[in-house]
Amino acid sequence: MSTAAIIVAAGRGTRAGAGLPKQWRDLGGQCVAAHTLDVFAEHPMIGDLVLVLHPDDVDSTLWPRRPGVRIVTGGATRQASVWNGLQALDDAVENVLIHDAARPLVSAQTITDVITALAASPAAAPALPVTDTLWTGVDGKVTGTQARDGLYRAQTPQGFRTDAILAAHRNGPADATDDVSLAIAAGLDVAIVPGDEDNLKITYEADFARALRIMGR
Repeated sequence: MSTAAIIVAAGRGTRAGAGLPKQWRDLGGQCVAAHTLDVFAEHPMIGDLVLVLHPDDVDSTLWPRRPGVRIVTGGATRQASVWNGLQALDDAVENVLIHDAARPLVSAQTITDVITALAASPAAAPALPVTDTLWTGVDGKVTGTQARDGLYRAQTPQGFRTDAILAAHRNGPADATDDVSLAIAAGLDVAIVPGDEDNLKITYEADFARALRIMGR
């Protein structure tokens, strides 16, 4: 089955510190998004690659030029940006993976696991079970604990059969937190595949140093 990947790089990433949006900041000699693109472009099961950019970045030199990567302008929200990326896919694409550009250390194995799971499920995504004790709190004080059974930390890429995620976007709520949320709202089964602790999402300044340590291994 033909599979495409949409890399969402249209955010501003303000929590990662001042300066460039996090996806364009340097990480070991090239920008964060370049590492992300490399993994998907070199994966043998990915046949098409779409990079979604913020309108202000399209005419800039920030983003890595890679032959064969289709460029799409993002929207006002992540959901709108993903929708624009979906619209750019060829009709023949049967599966699509949607991935955050700020997760540059995704492994080829995780990508393979998601694609493989789509043979039996209309949607699939990697996740890690919550293992830490969870507290509730108010005003800086612990007020109780929360059961962690059945709780997972979601990661990307989130994979879908293309027709199913297109329908979910057309008919779903406008404020979904991610594409799995839209899939669930549409009544789709979402398979969980094993996540990877190294597949971190760069969000804060300290995450750059953590990513470099992982790359150094």
